[in-house]
Amino acid sequence: MCRLLGYVSRRPVTAGGAVGTDEVRAFADLARVHCDGWGAAWVERPGAAPQVRTSERSAERDPAFADQHAGHPAVAGLLHLRWATMGLRVAPENTHPFLADGVAFAHNGSLPADVLADLLEPAYRAGLRGTTDSERYFALVRQVRAAGTSLPGAVRRVVSLLAVRAPRASLNALLLDEASLIAVHASAHSRLHPDDDELCRAAGLPQDHLDDYFALRIRRTAEGVQIGSTGFGQAGWEPLPPDSVTTVRLADLSVVTEPLDVAAAAHRPVDQEAADVRP
Repeated sequence: MCRLLGYVSRRPVTAGGAVGTDEVRAFADLARVHCDGWGAAWVERPGAAPQVRTSERSAERDPAFADQHAGHPAVAGLLHLRWATMGLRVAPENTHPFLADGVAFAHNGSLPADVLADLLEPAYRAGLRGTTDSERYFALVRQVRAAGTSLPGAVRRVVSLLAVRAPRASLNALLLDEASLIAVHASAHSRLHPDDDELCRAAGLPQDHLDDYFALRIRRTAEGVQIGSTGFGQAGWEPLPPDSVTTVRLADLSVVTEPLDVAAAAHRPVDQEAADVRP
């Protein structure tokens, strides 16, 4: 499980400038539990390729995290705090965001290992660097996009399918490319394991973090749009619709939220599922 924070701004600003320095510090404070590394992605101007920086250190104790959110002005960016799924290594190849094919991807959740096993083409399996389900989820999105589907369309198709195959999994994610920030809010049936919940309570994390761990929220201001997990920030945040994909365009800050097509995905035969996600 992880924490997510993304922003789009009318002009290049730092993450602290876009979201607020105090709110970014409160976000970093969640690394008391989400301590298995951090990562950032940013786009300096619309049309530019995203850049990525990651670390296996806890954001709470890593001076590089402060340097990141206080520097690197950009029109869009995302931050990720990792809480590694049990059994997965804390290592560079497993640290989010992943970057491939001009897209950065960060995930909050976990998927059973067999959910993606029969969907990835050999070329995409061969390109995997780490051992996380998150990287495989991202590879499937890229595989569908390679067939000529738009990035938001590929995300909706993949998430709709995975939501049927793993209805209790959290598919929450942020994606960033040269044109848009995309937020997946698909975790309506996800719950923290009781042991993880107790760990968060013992660490004294904020109550909204405990009440709805997997919720994603959006905030619109005169200067931009922000999307983030619970546990930090108070004023102006509103819940994103459940089972939805939200796209924020870098060029004009327009926001489009589309529902997942879970009902249609549920009625597709297994062989049609595979056909739907292969180039």
